[in-house]
Amino acid sequence: MWTRHHKRRNTGRLIVPTITAVVLTYFGYHAYNGDYGINAKVRYQQRIETLEQELATLSAARARLEERTSLLNNASLEKDMLDEYVRRALNYAAPNELVVYIKR
Repeated sequence: MWTRHHKRRNTGRLIVPTITAVVLTYFGYHAYNGDYGINAKVRYQQRIETLEQELATLSAARARLEERTSLLNNASLEKDMLDEYVRRALNYAAPNELVVYIKR
């Protein structure tokens, strides 16, 4: 009686290690580049520095505006400041006046 002998293929031995390598590569990539990965801390630090600089700029601008609006308080109303605001808001000047705007 003749029997067939099937040779074992080597491809069956490579399936589990290949799947393991693919899964480890996937998780390794996301552990480094993901939202909570190693590289994310550097990105968050850079974002924090930019936002802190922007906060400092906005705080300084707010302080300047608060200082200027405090001059318009009813208790100590400064007539020149009120006149300047009105002329700038209404774009008004007398015919014999020269208006020079200076950025602050």
